[in-house]
Order: sequence, then C-alpha cells, then structure tokens
Amino acid sequence: MTDAVPKIQPARLAVLLSGSGRTLDNLVEHIDQGTLDATIKVVVGSRECLGVEKAKQAGIPTLVCETGIDARTLDRVCDEHAIDWVILAGYLKLVPITDRVRGRVINIHPSLLPSFGGKGMHGMHVHRAVVEAARRGEINETGCTVHFADEEFDQGAIIEQRRCEVTPSETPEQVAARVFELECDCLPNAIRSVLSRCTH
Repeated sequence: MTDAVPKIQPARLAVLLSGSGRTLDNLVEHIDQGTLDATIKVVVGSRECLGVEKAKQAGIPTLVCETGIDARTLDRVCDEHAIDWVILAGYLKLVPITDRVRGRVINIHPSLLPSFGGKGMHGMHVHRAVVEAARRGEINETGCTVHFADEEFDQGAIIEQRRCEVTPSETPEQVAARVFELECDCLPNAIRSVLSRCTH
C-alpha cells in the first residue's frame, strides 16, 4: 500500500480592484464552476466601489485603501490571509512589489502589451487610443494581456495574450465589449497555467 499523494489546496487569492468588479465576478464564476482551483480570501479596493460592495455581499473580507495599498499593508494583508497570489482586476494604482509578493502579482490589461500600456492607460482610455490608431491605419487588431506585475505599469513578463480584430468603423465601446469577452477566458486560463507550473 502506497501513501496517498496529498491534495494541493486551492490557491488563496487576494483580488485588488477599483471599479465595477466584473473581473471579480468572472473569477468567482470560474471558481464556483470548478474550472479554477482557487479561493478568494480578501478583496482590496482603491476606493469604495461596486466591486468592493459585491465582495462584502459575498462575505469576502474587504479593505479600502484610498491612496493605494502601501507595502506594509500589502504584506500584512497577505500574511493575515495566507495569500498565494495577488490578482489585479482593474486596479488603477501602482502596487508595491515587496519580497513577500514578488513574482506573485498578476495583472490583466485590455490591450496587446507592450502597445497601449503605461501610466494612465486603463479602461476606455485604452480602447479610445486603439480605435484612433485603427483609424490612422496603424493597427488592425487588439486584445488583452495577462502578465506578472513589477515596479512599472504594464511592464512585467507576459503570461498570455488573446487577440481580436479592430476596424476603423468601430466605437471604443464596441471594442471594449469584445476585449472584455477575451479577458473573461484569458485571465482564468493564465492563472491556471501559472498554478500548474508553481507550487503554492
């Protein structure tokens, strides 16, 4: 008789957000469906927002840091909740990369990085810039990128990207809707990929 192999526990996630919580909803859906072996232990908001309210209603511990989470608070929160991975789900502040979380912070960005990234490039700012570039004939595709976060906005190593066509006749809102559909599959898949390569 051989010893049973111990089951690896679900990855313990901290989700950082600044807005509606649509990406949080998507992660919760994948977890509930059993397609993402993880559990969300805490949600941190950069402001009081719908995403924070959704977390409260779901019974997930929440914290709001109006000026952005600082290094000491991030480490404390991760230690208190035994966090394995920090997921940036539309979080608009620069996250301090401490020794506690280095290589463990994952961001989703609504463009094909390195294009249309950097400080101030988020949400509709990105999609408007993409459409303007398409109208100038500079690009014919867009998409989303999941990457490891580092000390600079949108600069870390890319984990996965998804692509879609963009045409000059489209509105930023139309592009945003199509890119978000890609994000809903790309982020959980990228997290699964990282979890399959790492122990936590």
